[in-house]
Amino acid sequence: MQLALEQLGAHLAQGVRPLYTLHGDEPLQQQEAADAIRAAARAAGYTERSVHTVQGAHFDWSSLLAAGSALSLFADRQILDIRIPSGKPGGKEGAAALAQLATQAGSAPDTLTLIQLPRLDAASKKTAWFTALDAHGIHIPIHPIERDKLPAWIAQRLKAQGQQVAAGQEGQRSLAFFADRVEGNLLAAHQEIQKLGLLYPPGALSLAQIEQAVLNVARYDVFKLSEAVLSGDLARSTRMLDGLQAEGVAEVLVHWTLAEDIRNLQRARSALDAGQPLAVALRQLRIWGAKEQLFARLLPGARPTALAKLLLAAHQVDGIVKGLHMPGWPPQPWPALHQLVGEMVRALHPRPASGTRTGR
Repeated sequence: MQLALEQLGAHLAQGVRPLYTLHGDEPLQQQEAADAIRAAARAAGYTERSVHTVQGAHFDWSSLLAAGSALSLFADRQILDIRIPSGKPGGKEGAAALAQLATQAGSAPDTLTLIQLPRLDAASKKTAWFTALDAHGIHIPIHPIERDKLPAWIAQRLKAQGQQVAAGQEGQRSLAFFADRVEGNLLAAHQEIQKLGLLYPPGALSLAQIEQAVLNVARYDVFKLSEAVLSGDLARSTRMLDGLQAEGVAEVLVHWTLAEDIRNLQRARSALDAGQPLAVALRQLRIWGAKEQLFARLLPGARPTALAKLLLAAHQVDGIVKGLHMPGWPPQPWPALHQLVGEMVRALHPRPASGTRTGR
């Protein structure tokens, strides 16, 4: 059974279950969820804990199964903590062992099994071992905090330690500044919030105090850059490009992501002009989630001529990334990518002409 992360606290208040599976790519939230489960288990009398990390295809699953069925002489109940960093149990033996652990969970009330996995793709969620974990226990997907939710998350964390930002516009600017500095790195955000708790007493924090204390520890994702560009946020897109360059991300990956967005916009626009429903066109292009919503907003106003110009610009930047010189473009890849991003934002989010007269 799937449980939302936000519901975990209320669920644990009613008692623990024999089997939990955490899977996701946000380490802070996964660590806190695992801590909460272990704390509730200890309160329920699960006083012994063994940790098993599955690495490679030669892991000894038989010993883990034996540990799950054996109790210590000094403990009434135990926690079986299993970490699988690769997300793969390692062949048929591992898959069979996980399925066996799942099916035995209900008949072994003295053992609480906690399995931690990274983010799983669709194929992994359809495997027999994951289906068994879902059928016989609780599984909790751990999703990253999206950029638009990050200020509220920061405010909630500050409130938990007796602090808050100033009221009004200053407070909103403080949260926006904080979110910009920690985007994509919740572990660092958690540390910066704790640091504010050490530096300043409970109460309101000024923008100046936050600016002085919070480091720039953001980590940027090339696919989040795509969303920033499509949403028309040039300032954030520019900051993310600088961050990706500083982190050593390959120019070719950044270019491919931007060019693929342009190609998909052009393909979707052509499908719409041919009479195909928007939902069908986006599904055929395998565009889902946040990007699907952005495409749906952009496509009705996207002009084919503008998309054709963007595709030509992407082709020119492709040459620059590969070491060629293109007239009218910066000679180096990263400045050229900055220029391409600017052209995409302006073409996809044109501003109304000022001073336009509506009558004589």
